[in-house]
Amino acid sequence: MAEPTTLTPLTSAPALRARGVWPTLRRRAAFWIPAAVLVVLVVIAVAPGWVAGFFGNGDPRVCDLARTVGSATDGHPFGFDVQGCDVYANVVHGTRNSLLVGFTATILALLIALVVGTLAGLRDGWSDTLFARTTDVFLGFPFLLGALVVLISLGDRSVWTVSLVLGIFSWPVMARLVRASVRSVRGAEFVLASQAMGIGGWRTVTRHVLPNALGPVLAVATIAVGQIIVAESTLTYLGVGLQAPAISWGRQLAEAQQQLSSAPHLLIWPGSFLAVTVLSLIWLGDVLRDALDPRQR
Repeated sequence: MAEPTTLTPLTSAPALRARGVWPTLRRRAAFWIPAAVLVVLVVIAVAPGWVAGFFGNGDPRVCDLARTVGSATDGHPFGFDVQGCDVYANVVHGTRNSLLVGFTATILALLIALVVGTLAGLRDGWSDTLFARTTDVFLGFPFLLGALVVLISLGDRSVWTVSLVLGIFSWPVMARLVRASVRSVRGAEFVLASQAMGIGGWRTVTRHVLPNALGPVLAVATIAVGQIIVAESTLTYLGVGLQAPAISWGRQLAEAQQQLSSAPHLLIWPGSFLAVTVLSLIWLGDVLRDALDPRQR
């Protein structure tokens, strides 16, 4: 008499790969170093007043013109800016807006990329052609130039406005990656088995197709956060980014350009925070990409 056959839950290849990602990451010092830096930066962004309060009063808007471009003193380790404001307090408080723009714009771009890329990857014909032509239009505009033109036409350039514009111009590359990943997995055995079991198309997409697309695009999105932070700083440096009274590293760099030779500390400190943040994000993205690649484990 034949033994009864038991049905095991259907598990996709991405789910199997995901089980090995964390064990791979936690064994690598290359993961913990940038992760620790980013945790510190997030703490600074969440509680800038508390961190800035370690030195002086911690208020970036308390200024003394008698200390214009002054050097470091007790309670003011980074010196003073053109208006006599504490550079340390400004750098600490600028962390929130810089990170907020980077993460908000990236999340927006990722959501657009997942929707558009998945729809294009699942179907051929006119929808895929429409996707290709739409991404070509966005990619035809240089990223910074397109954002610059739109921001110039806007009267209000707040954190949310800048994030929206940068997110809209950042999605095409991610969407192409999602599309390629979806097209490579839509004919996989676990997807066909899901369809054969009568699981609906939407459930198949969310349980088996999208998890496969998320892996590679998350690694790219991590790097994109750093690129968007640099873009915000560049646009603010050009005078079309965040407006006062908003504080960001880009605004501090823009204000430091006229005092570079006489007061280099105005550029060094916000520039250092910006460089460390971007390098940590790129480093983390590279580590995450390797961990998601089964050939690297």
